[in-house]
Amino acid sequence: MAFLFPGQGSQTVGMGRELADRFPVAAATFAEADEALSLPISRLCFNGPEEDLRLTENTQPAILTVSVAAWRVLIEHGIQPALAAGHSLGEWSAHVAAGTLSFADAVRAVKARGRAMQQAVPAGIGAMAAILMLDPALVAEACAEAAAETGEPVAAANLNSPSQTVISGTKTAVEKASEIAKAKGARRAVMLPVSAPFHCVLMQPAQEEVARVLAGIALSNPAFPVASNVTGKLVTTAEEARHALIQQVTGAVRWVDCVNALVAAGASTFVEAGPGKVLTGLMKQIAPDQKALNVEDAASLEKTLAELQ
Repeated sequence: MAFLFPGQGSQTVGMGRELADRFPVAAATFAEADEALSLPISRLCFNGPEEDLRLTENTQPAILTVSVAAWRVLIEHGIQPALAAGHSLGEWSAHVAAGTLSFADAVRAVKARGRAMQQAVPAGIGAMAAILMLDPALVAEACAEAAAETGEPVAAANLNSPSQTVISGTKTAVEKASEIAKAKGARRAVMLPVSAPFHCVLMQPAQEEVARVLAGIALSNPAFPVASNVTGKLVTTAEEARHALIQQVTGAVRWVDCVNALVAAGASTFVEAGPGKVLTGLMKQIAPDQKALNVEDAASLEKTLAELQ
């Protein structure tokens, strides 16, 4: 079994509230996050307001907390992963689950990560777009052509599925790459409502901040392998984990490679722990023969437990 952990964009007001109401271990997770951050992140998850929850420096610790709460509830029900992966921010959740770093350290680190990512590029300069139904190699070509034409950076940021690649860079270069991608046969190019151009070279200042923060945190070898977003390969040591978490700030999320690495390592059942079902949906495109389940509230937990009996 492999656990999957979602990234930014999966947040919704009310997330995690039902788990906290029903399961003491989930309530304790939210209390631990509130204490670690010295602010009521639980209240933001449960009640919003949405505009505050959408701020990157709040979104990241909030999603991490809900994901860890869902993971702890699963563990309490005897569901143990042998492997894990997380999408962008979710890679931190995966390493908490693997025992690579403590939850308190992780929740503080991702708040700093979110703040640094938000501050790395002035508002309105960067952008991201989803390119749909175009071979990733052609998306890469479109980005290279747009970068050459505009003299500004744009590159694939999230290789989410064979038919969905998200690109990131300056607004000018992303718009140009989107035009070129459509000319190459993309069905659609959708500008995304994001606050910064994640997973591209423009995030270099944030990568340096994440490296600084991680330098002050003790990491252990993960208890089970965790797929690295940047390489798509399985990480088994503390130093590999540290390097992976630093490099992914500017590096592309090779999600297709991550899932394929888990399948190659023997995973046949995947459980997404945390808000939303984005990764469960991508599983249907990447590895449709594998069982994909999710846990974000009591109903999805009951359904998943019934499937795993």
